[in-house]
Amino acid sequence: MPRPMTITEKILAAHAGLPEVEPGQLIECDLDLVLANDVTAPIAIREFAKIGVERVWDATKIALVPDHYTPNKDIKSAEQAKIMRAFARAQAITHYYEIGCMGVEHALLPEQGVVGAGDVIIGADSHTCTYGALGAFATGVGSTDAAVGMATGRAWFKVPASLKFNVTGTLGPWVSAKDIILHIIGMIGVDGALYQSMEFTGDTVTGLDMDGRMTICNMAIEAGGKSGIIAVDDVTRAYMQGRTERPWTEYYSDEGAFYERVYEIDAATIPPTVSFPHLPSNTRPVAEARDVKVDQVVIGSCTNGRLEDMRVAAKVIEGFRVHPDVRLIVIPATQQVYRDMMHEGLTDIFLDAGAAVSTPTCGPCLGGHMGILAAGERALATTNRNFVGRMGDPTSEVYLASPAVAAATAVLGHIGLPEDLG
Repeated sequence: MPRPMTITEKILAAHAGLPEVEPGQLIECDLDLVLANDVTAPIAIREFAKIGVERVWDATKIALVPDHYTPNKDIKSAEQAKIMRAFARAQAITHYYEIGCMGVEHALLPEQGVVGAGDVIIGADSHTCTYGALGAFATGVGSTDAAVGMATGRAWFKVPASLKFNVTGTLGPWVSAKDIILHIIGMIGVDGALYQSMEFTGDTVTGLDMDGRMTICNMAIEAGGKSGIIAVDDVTRAYMQGRTERPWTEYYSDEGAFYERVYEIDAATIPPTVSFPHLPSNTRPVAEARDVKVDQVVIGSCTNGRLEDMRVAAKVIEGFRVHPDVRLIVIPATQQVYRDMMHEGLTDIFLDAGAAVSTPTCGPCLGGHMGILAAGERALATTNRNFVGRMGDPTSEVYLASPAVAAATAVLGHIGLPEDLG
């Protein structure tokens, strides 16, 4: 009998063709998907050429998404996108998403049904761990590893140990999935899950919709996690049904499976949370941040650019105007989110409030374009990372929070809560 295993260990064992695996073991796995973007794909494409194979291993299992510096902001970014486009055409890549149908990759691929439960996915982008929300093992890799994956359909892994985060109870007013994961990162630190799988369980987690679950798994990397994962349930199945293009496989952790550590978290103790510069783990309750004035607010990204995020932000900001000292930039994560925003009247709410609404792009999240900060400026963003210079000048500052807090902050001119709007 195989030893009791976690969901992550089971997925990796199945893809390695082994009856069981254990933490620390080196294994080679079959891949279900390799992805890259306009920053990382050109490097991977150059490395792919050095391998000496003419064709990718499976043109239906590679995804190329130009999302970081697109629509192209300058000649260099245009050249990057051109390399990617030419490779996609030459290799007949099925999942290449050109301007007009692209989106922020980690929102786009689940939406388009390219990823599913039980998959092993590598991506040349650290937030590939987002797909763990579907019950998949998904992790970021370097561009060279992505190149080898494109050529062979296989990748080596050291099996990560697992941590369990059991979140139970009822969330307080305006507390969301973003607050849950910021709270956890603040609790364990930016290396608290170093090369470990973060498994999220409990009735608070199962009570979240898929947008919220993706937010949580997206930021596993900000605690150093190798991956984040949530087991499949009826919510997951309803999301994947009729959407996911390949059959999926459900895996569940065994009773008695080994966890490096188990964290029990009472949802009622999680406040609306904000991360101060310059680490996602530098968290404080929003109530302790009301003296922080901001110059810019960004609502979007692969963390919080989905439709439910936009609905929450619009609900908060409706009937108000953006503070005259604040620039509010709203970026839907995909074209479908963009369209749904228009049809539901959310775009009008943001425009009436004085916001700029952009086409899908990663843009300001990585300091690329569409919202760069000048020296000494402060931004509050629904993004996932707030390192020094992340969004512009090295002396600028980025604070991380939920869409509800972001919308309220845009109106107030300082960090605050929806109830502060009166």
